[in-house]
Amino acid sequence: MITKFHNIQEKDARNKRIIIRVDLNVPIKNAQIKDNTRIKEIIPTLKELLDFNAAIIIISHMGRPGGEKKLELSLSPIAIELSRLINKDVNFIDHIPDSNSPYSKNSFDLGSIYMLENLRFYPGEAENDENFIQNLSQIGDIYINDAFSVSHRSHASTIGIANKLPSYAGQNMLKELHMLESLLENPKKPMAAIIGGSKISTKIQILENLIEKVDKIIIGGAMANTFLIAQGHEIGNSLSEPDKIKIAQDILIKAKKYNCKIILPVDAQISKTLDHDVPTKNVSLSEIPKDYMILDLGQESTNIIINELENIKTLIWNGPMGAFEYSPFEKSTITVAHSISKLTKSNKMISVAGGGDTISALNMAGVIKDLTYVSTAGGAFLEWLEGKILPG
Repeated sequence: MITKFHNIQEKDARNKRIIIRVDLNVPIKNAQIKDNTRIKEIIPTLKELLDFNAAIIIISHMGRPGGEKKLELSLSPIAIELSRLINKDVNFIDHIPDSNSPYSKNSFDLGSIYMLENLRFYPGEAENDENFIQNLSQIGDIYINDAFSVSHRSHASTIGIANKLPSYAGQNMLKELHMLESLLENPKKPMAAIIGGSKISTKIQILENLIEKVDKIIIGGAMANTFLIAQGHEIGNSLSEPDKIKIAQDILIKAKKYNCKIILPVDAQISKTLDHDVPTKNVSLSEIPKDYMILDLGQESTNIIINELENIKTLIWNGPMGAFEYSPFEKSTITVAHSISKLTKSNKMISVAGGGDTISALNMAGVIKDLTYVSTAGGAFLEWLEGKILPG
């Protein structure tokens, strides 16, 4: 993936009209931006291009409008916020230029910044439509992908336009690629992965891929329940995927073949209902009543994880250990996060985390800045863990 795109050089970019794909899909409500982190992240690349006297044409998506124009998902507020942050006018264009548009390549002045409307207002984006690709590519000389987070999608703005114009990677893209790929190409050993979340079905390929690369996999969240059933445990009324029991068994067999240690819960925090501040019990796996649910790891399971992490040099984390959105079922996730933070800050561990719930948990624990690297890429991070080549 690194060799597909190269960092753009001044000789390639000077006095050129550059289309740059970024991810400005930020939380927004009533035109008010709740978190501008992703907007801030693109500024270094933009400043570099301005130094080259380029005309910058920003393209991005927002939400899932399904190929229809929806005012609440317009990028107009994003353009205003970017203008404030970069202290320079950002010219917002409320459409994607086509044959009927007053905008052509020469409409974009060198040294200026432009932002086009939400790509996903147009069906041609998700369909990777040839006409839509042509509309995008005709206004630029060069294409830059600075959105690793959408590079797993075969869309017009990722794979389509890259086949039409000379293509490069932006600073954020290169940073993410180099960090992630170096981990699996030459990681410090021993290496472990923490994989959590609710469903094994969404993590099968991740587990299959990581078994061949890491020394330990710690499995938590509701997805661990299916593995517990595969081991013969009764899990009461807990969330599970009975149709994936055979897959769980196969994963455990494969792990033995590759000498990868699988660490599963030995006890649990349980309750009859999933809600805030409900009565809970910490019980062993043999003590789970039929009308109770496993909602978090128990204290012994949490302690085992903390001990297992002590000698780990490289860690990948994706997915919470329990129903962390509901107090008190955030306890194991927060405790594990603090342990990873401590080991990372003391230079005993290289830690990389990704995925929306994982980022939320790290924010909840107040340690997101302590880890070596936190990927905001979402689906692209998951597909990287699966070992896939990303189309963008």
